[in-house]
Amino acid sequence: MSARDTVLGKIRRSLHVDSGDVGRRAIVIARLEGAPRSVVPARGQLPKEERIALFTAMAEKVSATVARVGRADDVPAAVADFLRNHNLPATVRMGDDGLIAGLPWERTQVEIKRGPSDGNDAVGLSHAAGGVAESGTLVLLSGPDNPTTLNFLPETHIVVVRADDIAGDYESVWDAVRAKYGKGIMPRTVNMVTGPSRSADIEQKLLLGAHGPRSLHIVVLG
Repeated sequence: MSARDTVLGKIRRSLHVDSGDVGRRAIVIARLEGAPRSVVPARGQLPKEERIALFTAMAEKVSATVARVGRADDVPAAVADFLRNHNLPATVRMGDDGLIAGLPWERTQVEIKRGPSDGNDAVGLSHAAGGVAESGTLVLLSGPDNPTTLNFLPETHIVVVRADDIAGDYESVWDAVRAKYGKGIMPRTVNMVTGPSRSADIEQKLLLGAHGPRSLHIVVLG
């Protein structure tokens, strides 16, 4: 018997249930298949432009910066402008994401590096699967396209999110992720990022960059 079986067996015994209980199994399957929605706040249920405006306001409220571009080809220039305006090195690390990897970076002076970060990169660039207007949160999916290390190791994180992928609430973003991957084939990790890393554990003093990037810049595309 594995350690996992031992732990699960102990939980079952404490609940006085049998692993072969057909009725209980049916309840669990129905719950997983149905993906019931929680209470959804009305705050994010807005027309598209108002929803994006709310997302921007909420992101800026937690110390992120936001820029908006009309076309995908405008993203490299927006990234270059941000790096220059903040005296950051013109070198960015990204994954193999189909949206950002194929952009005309050669039109800028930005050097592109590919693959996961080893902790020595000043700036990471990712493409978020979605945004949540009610809280200004980005939803990032792990994989070769967008390595999770880019979300946490570089001091500065730049994230591109499509305007069309900014939903009013978390439930709508989860619906989109399920539709993209299908039941049971979810990404290994889903990171929800709201503003740069912060902590006030020590003497209640707010410290940016405690567990991740000190700064978060969001480029809304569309």
